[in-house]
Amino acid sequence: MQKKIFYWSPFFSNIATIKAVLNSAISINKFSNNFSRPILINVIGEWDEFENIISENNIEVVDLKLRKYFKRKKINGFFLSRYYQIKIFFLAFIPLYNILRKNKSNIFILHLVTSLPLFLNFFLKTESKIILRISGLPRLNIFRKIFWKIVIKKVDIITTPTITTKEYLNKILKKKEIYLLRDPIIFVKEIKKKKIKIKNENLNGNVYVSIGRLTKQKNFIFLLKCFKKIIEKNNNNYLYILGNGEDFQKLKNYIEKNNLKKNIFLEGHKENVFEYLCKAKAFILPSLWEDPGFVLIEAAFANTLIISSNCDNGPKEILKDNQNGYSFISNDKSDFLQIFKKSQQANEKDICKKKLNAKKMSRKFSLFNHYIELKKILINV
Repeated sequence: MQKKIFYWSPFFSNIATIKAVLNSAISINKFSNNFSRPILINVIGEWDEFENIISENNIEVVDLKLRKYFKRKKINGFFLSRYYQIKIFFLAFIPLYNILRKNKSNIFILHLVTSLPLFLNFFLKTESKIILRISGLPRLNIFRKIFWKIVIKKVDIITTPTITTKEYLNKILKKKEIYLLRDPIIFVKEIKKKKIKIKNENLNGNVYVSIGRLTKQKNFIFLLKCFKKIIEKNNNNYLYILGNGEDFQKLKNYIEKNNLKKNIFLEGHKENVFEYLCKAKAFILPSLWEDPGFVLIEAAFANTLIISSNCDNGPKEILKDNQNGYSFISNDKSDFLQIFKKSQQANEKDICKKKLNAKKMSRKFSLFNHYIELKKILINV
C-alpha cells in the first residue's frame, strides 16, 4: 500500500512558502510512482483560492472546516499573527489529532505554524512520520528554544532550503537527520505560460524591479533612500516594487514627501512577476535576511541581472562571490550605490556571463530536482 503524504502549512498572507508547498505536492504527482497523491490540510480556508491549481494537479484536500473562525485569512503585524497562531493551536487541536491518529504509518510535512503538530506528535504519541520544514533561519528566544529541543526528539527528519541553515541547526539541535532540500521554485510549464502573457508596454528606460512583502525584513525603505540618490543624478532610472504589506503607507509617504512619484512605483502584489522581470535592466534584493530568496531564483531564470544584499542565508549561496550577479554589503548605502554604478558601467560580456551562471544555478530549484531530493528523504523516513 502506498504511503500518503500530508502537507500542513497554515498561512496568513502571500508568502513564498505557499508556492513551495504547492509545487512540492505537484512534483510528487508529476514524477512519483511510489506515493499516493499528496494531501493538503486546509486549516483556516487558506487553500480555498487555489482550488483551480489544486484540482488541475490532482491534489487532495482535507478540510478542517475552521474558516468561520478566521474571517481575516490575510493579516499583517506581529501581534495579530501570534493571536491567530494561538487560535489555530486550540481550534485545530482535536481535528488534527484525529488525522494524525488515523494515519500512523503515513508522512506529515510541516511548514510555517508548526507548534500544534509538533506538540501533538511528541506528547500524544501519534506515531506518524514527521518531516519538519524550516524555511528560514529560526529566531529562537529562550522559550522557543526549550520547546524545540523537547519536541524535536520525536521529529523524524528536518529539511532546510540552504546549507547555512542546515549547519546552524546542526549546531543548536545536535540532530543528525537534517537534510538540504531546495525549494521547488522553477515550474517551467507555468513560467512559460506567464511569459506568453507578458504585455506591459509601460516599462521603458532604465527599469529596475524589486519584489517581496512590504516588511522590515525586505528593507525597501533602504532601497528608496538609495534610489533617491540615483534619481538625483539621472532621472531616467525607474524602480518598480511589487508586493503588499504593513510598510506600504510608510513607503508611500516617503515617495510622496521626496517627490519620487514619477520614478518609483508601488505596484502591489502581482501574480505574474515575469511581466516585470523580463523587461528589467536588473532585479534588486535589499533584504536583511532571506532563505533562500524565491525571487532571486525567478530573476535568475528570467535572465535578469541580479543586484542583491549579501545577507544571510540564501543570497550568499546563490550569488557565489559575485559570479551569478552583484552583491553589496547589507544595509550599506555607500556600498549599494558603488555596486549599482559598477553594474551600469559593466560591459555586456560580463553581464551576460553573470546572467548565464545565474540561470544554470536556478535549475537546481526546479520541480524535478526538488522531487529527486525529496524522494531520497521520503524513502528514509
